[in-house]
Amino acid sequence: MKTVVAVGAQWGDEGKGKIVDWLAPQAELVVRFQGGNNAGHTLVVDGEQTVLHVVPSGILHSGSVNLIGPGVVVDPAVLLTEIDALTERGVLRDPSRLRVSGRAHVILPWHTALDKAREEAARKKAIGTTGRGIGPTYEDKVARRGVRVADLLHPESLREKLADLVTRKNFELENLLNWAPVDVKQVTEQAIEWGRRLEPYVDHTTRILDRALRDGKKVLFEGAQGTFLDIDHGTYPYVTSSNCVAGGVCTGGGVGPTRIDRVLGITKAYTTRVGGGPFPTEETGSVGEELRKAGSEFGATTGRPRRCGWLDAVMLREAVCVNGITDLAVNKLDVLRGVRELPIATQYRIGGKLTDDFPMTLDEVAQAEPVYETLPGFDEDVSGVRRSEDLPDNARRYVERIESLAGVPVALVSVGPGRDETIRRGALFGD
Repeated sequence: MKTVVAVGAQWGDEGKGKIVDWLAPQAELVVRFQGGNNAGHTLVVDGEQTVLHVVPSGILHSGSVNLIGPGVVVDPAVLLTEIDALTERGVLRDPSRLRVSGRAHVILPWHTALDKAREEAARKKAIGTTGRGIGPTYEDKVARRGVRVADLLHPESLREKLADLVTRKNFELENLLNWAPVDVKQVTEQAIEWGRRLEPYVDHTTRILDRALRDGKKVLFEGAQGTFLDIDHGTYPYVTSSNCVAGGVCTGGGVGPTRIDRVLGITKAYTTRVGGGPFPTEETGSVGEELRKAGSEFGATTGRPRRCGWLDAVMLREAVCVNGITDLAVNKLDVLRGVRELPIATQYRIGGKLTDDFPMTLDEVAQAEPVYETLPGFDEDVSGVRRSEDLPDNARRYVERIESLAGVPVALVSVGPGRDETIRRGALFGD
């Protein structure tokens, strides 16, 4: 096996960063294929925490080349801040280890302004975006008026393009949203400086990827957000603006579907989500608060508290279906220590009828009442366990039940935030 896609099987925040970091030593390329700095991947190595928003999680491994694909939207200020921090720590000494697609679209100051202004105007009907300008940038991309990373390298044509765009953006900001306008001169000077600093990292990432695959190198594709935040397959409109599912690798990474070998779906041992939208297994009382505290469930990007609830096997089966998931990674099993009973939603009741399948419409999801199967909990500390057979009986049965309900094997189990706090139950790269 040469290629593995790592995708979130819930509403994001499943711990993809840790899993990608754990898998990265086996891969020679790590590729980010969608989303922007609205996603935060938290990695803990030797007790040191690193939070990455744009740079792929494989960057902490000196043997990997990390690609930011054309499907990503890039905030140059955020990317350069991460590059500076990684360079200062000695992690990123050579620009050839981080390549940014010239075809990736750029998040500009008016995109973040529009994102925040629209959310404020929507108030109670707000979706709960991160306010990072992701949606407005994808809008411009689809409307064929976006600015791409390669455009930053050509100051004269860039000036003209930004001047044409600012009138439209400021009209909406000032007249429709009662928001401060953007200074085009300041934005242009900033964008030209971004281009100057990013030039050593800009490349045709699709060709790099193609050459690597032809040479038989192992490639790990890193997704952002999760299946149910996907623009087409998620709980629309409470979704992000890109394709988070495994199919997004092909367009966002620049690779044909025939080159994908395995898809690793990443789930927590329970369920969380950030922002608005229905959440069938949510626990809004003390149980949800206990899960939030035990799991430190606060967003890596915004710091917002995550909504918490029990594991939802109906969602997992849907994620397996739309992603073609071949294996699962179960994160944060350790957080459930001391919980007396562990409910798993195996079906929904909607309008008095039972269903095994995730609903098609938001209204149906909002009406869904979870039907639970309850397993006994465990009191033992599992953070030191490194073999599946050494897990406490009830913890092992819980993992095996997830496997059975989802219909695919669990290849990895995380029992703590550290890189080494991981149980390997199956091979992904065929080793």
